[in-house]
Amino acid sequence: MNVAIGIDIGGTNTVIGLITKNGNCIHEEAIKTKSFKSAEQLVTTLCDKIKLAAAYLKEKIEVVGIGIGAPNGNYYNGTIEFAPNLPWNGVTNLSKLFSKHFSIPIAVTNDANAAAMGEMLFGGAKEVDNFVVITLGTGVGSGFVINRDIVYGHDGFAGEIGHVIIDPEGRDCGCGRKGCLETYASVTGIVRTTHIFLGKSARKSKLRDYSSNQLSGRIITEAARNGDELALEIFDYTAQKLGFCLANLVAISSPDQIIFFGGLAKAGDLLLKPTKVYMEKNLLNIFQNKITLKASELNHNASVIGAGALIWKEIELKSHTTSYVPISLN
Repeated sequence: MNVAIGIDIGGTNTVIGLITKNGNCIHEEAIKTKSFKSAEQLVTTLCDKIKLAAAYLKEKIEVVGIGIGAPNGNYYNGTIEFAPNLPWNGVTNLSKLFSKHFSIPIAVTNDANAAAMGEMLFGGAKEVDNFVVITLGTGVGSGFVINRDIVYGHDGFAGEIGHVIIDPEGRDCGCGRKGCLETYASVTGIVRTTHIFLGKSARKSKLRDYSSNQLSGRIITEAARNGDELALEIFDYTAQKLGFCLANLVAISSPDQIIFFGGLAKAGDLLLKPTKVYMEKNLLNIFQNKITLKASELNHNASVIGAGALIWKEIELKSHTTSYVPISLN
C-alpha cells in the first residue's frame, strides 16, 4: 500500500498520520510539540515514529513522500519562519532536517494551506473552485484557494488572516504587534476573553467554578451549550471580531465557502451562526447572502489529511516529469 506521511505541527500538539491516495488516515498518533527543545529533536522523533508505523499494520507500507503543515510554513523554501506559537526561534529548514532521514519528496506549507489542500482533494470543497479554510486552534491560520490553486504569494506567506489587525490598540500578540485576529478568535483568544469577562461581570456562571489554569476552549464551549449566559456572551463577542474580519476577507477574495476547523471550530453553530450574522452585517452589499460558512467535513484528521494531500497533489503535478520512488517501512 502506498501512503503519504501527513504531519501537522501545532503550537500544542504535533500529529502524524499515514494517508492513502483516497484520503483515508490508516494510522495516527500525537506528541507534545513543546516537549522538544529543538526542531531537530522533534524531527528525529517523528522520523523514528514513521519507521515504526508499519509495525502496527499488517500490510506492507510504501511511503511516497512526507507532507508537513506548520505555522509560518514556507512552501517555496521548505522552512518554518518566525512562528510565534512554536518554541523555536528564527528560521527552521524542515525539509533539510527530514532529508537527513529520508530520500523521498518532502513538502512544507502553512498548516492552513495544507488543510485547504485536504478540503479540495478529500473534503467538502471537492466541487468548489474558490474557498478559504480558517484554522481556529492555538492561533488562527488561513488558506486561500482561488480557481483551484492555493495562493502562496511571492514569498510563500500569503493568506495570514490570523495576523490581520482588527484593533490597533488591542491585545498583545505573539507576533509582537497588537490587536491581531488570533488574539480574539483562537482557543487561546477565547480563554483570554473569558478571563476578562469574568473580571468585569458579576453575572453567575459555571465558568467561575474553574481556576484560571483550568479554563479551556472545551470548558467554555460546554458551558455555552448548557445555556450559561456569560459563556454565550463570550461566544457572541468572539463572533463579532471574527465576523468583522471575514467581511474584509470576502471583499478581497470573494470565496464561495469559508470552511473552519480546529479546536474552537468544534463549537459548531455556537460560533458559526453569530459569526455569519456579524459577517453579513459588515459585508459590502454585492457580497451579501452569497457565502456559506461551515465546519470541515474532515473532522479531527483534517490537518493531517491535508498535509498528506500536499504530497498526493505534488505527485499528480509532477508525475509526467519526475519519478517518485517510494520507500518501504518494513
